Amino acid sequence: MRHDPTTLAVPAPAAPAAAGARGSRAAGPLLAVGTVATGLMAGLFFAFDVSVMPGLADGDDRTYVTAMQHINKAIENGVFGLAFVGALLATGLAAFLQYRAGRRTVALWAAAATALYLGALIVTAVVNLPLNSELARAGDPSRIQDFAAVRAAFESTWVVGNVVRTLLCTAGLVALVRALLLHGRATPLTGAAGLRKP
Repeated sequence: MRHDPTTLAVPAPAAPAAAGARGSRAAGPLLAVGTVATGLMAGLFFAFDVSVMPGLADGDDRTYVTAMQHINKAIENGVFGLAFVGALLATGLAAFLQYRAGRRTVALWAAAATALYLGALIVTAVVNLPLNSELARAGDPSRIQDFAAVRAAFESTWVVGNVVRTLLCTAGLVALVRALLLHGRATPLTGAAGLRKP
């Protein structure tokens, strides 16, 4: 008649389930943050592709070099850094939490977006940042003797690198939109612990 052992055994999984529920609830907002941040970065790179670089290309060498030096300096600010790094962190963590919550398909799309955005960061580190540093080392425009040479060493490679970043970020954004749609469909079907797959 005594059922104390059975009664005590039932609540034991509650703590892990509650932790899973908290992780599952955070997965959606993180996915949204990652999507917004990735969209901002894709838009920034796209703006350079279709307006900034074509506009500068029509100017003279001195204007080009001077403008790009100022742009590279101005973009080093906290708002840009937050979006630049935040896109990777939010998306990667969202992918992990979606996987932990059992939403494997959502996690796969989020992981793909993370990989694509990481590819854009690698291109930035390998191509665009070294060129920015080289341009900065050219020194003050008032002291540059050969603007054409400085521009030639920078322009074409930087533009190609930026196009690649745009494509990678845009593909990552598409993957995140897909992940968000799947997350939205899956959420009403999960229990409080959010442990079911879509």
